[in-house]
Amino acid sequence: MNKFAAMGLAGLLTAASTTAMAVKPEDAINYRQGTFSAMAWHFGTMGAMVKGKADYDAEDFSRRAEIVAQLSKLPMEGFVPGSYEGDTDALPAIEEDWDKFEGGMNMLVERTAALAEAAQSGDMAQIKPAFGEVGKTCKGCHDNFKD
Repeated sequence: MNKFAAMGLAGLLTAASTTAMAVKPEDAINYRQGTFSAMAWHFGTMGAMVKGKADYDAEDFSRRAEIVAQLSKLPMEGFVPGSYEGDTDALPAIEEDWDKFEGGMNMLVERTAALAEAAQSGDMAQIKPAFGEVGKTCKGCHDNFKD
């Protein structure tokens, strides 16, 4: 991430966290969709390596795993009241069962960190199970909280 992008993201995060109630629902939707899209970009490339559809590059895989681990900490900022209608697949069930949703998001942070750690080993025998756990975590939230 270049210096200007990092500064912009830091500013956005600060603004979002200090004015969460003032955030427009469409801005919250765009924010969380952007973070999830960036995660999917990297996770998809890692998936191709794990499945043998792309050559395994340990350095690139590890870099991407670290990016996903960092990005996993961001989406919660975008789940604000009133942001479950409009151009989103997020279900109102998020607000109705916030504790379960938050638990799933916390699990995502934990499991992506574990994947990043496994990726540092360069050993696919450690990476594959950690990658699978992240995928299961994503699926669990999608099954419960995404249309």
